[in-house]
Amino acid sequence: MKEILKHFIFAELIYHEDPASFGDDDNLLDAGLDSMGIMRLIMFAEKEFGVTLPDTEIEPDNVGSLNSLESWIRRSGYAG
Repeated sequence: MKEILKHFIFAELIYHEDPASFGDDDNLLDAGLDSMGIMRLIMFAEKEFGVTLPDTEIEPDNVGSLNSLESWIRRSGYAG
C-alpha cells in the first residue's frame, strides 16, 4: 500500500523531492503537500483502496506521513 501511495504522491503531488530518499515517517506536509494535494490524495486513496476517509479526520496525524496515512486507511476499513 505504501508504495502505491508513494508513487502517486511523488508522480502527481510533490515533484521536487526525491522519492528514493523520502522515508515512511518523513513529513509529507514539510515536503510540500498542500491542502489541494491532500484532497487529491484522499480521493485517490478512497478509490484505490475502497474506503471512505471522513473529512472530519483530515489532520496531520492522519496525513502527515506515509505510515500515518497507511494506518488511517487501514482503520477506515481497508482489508487488503
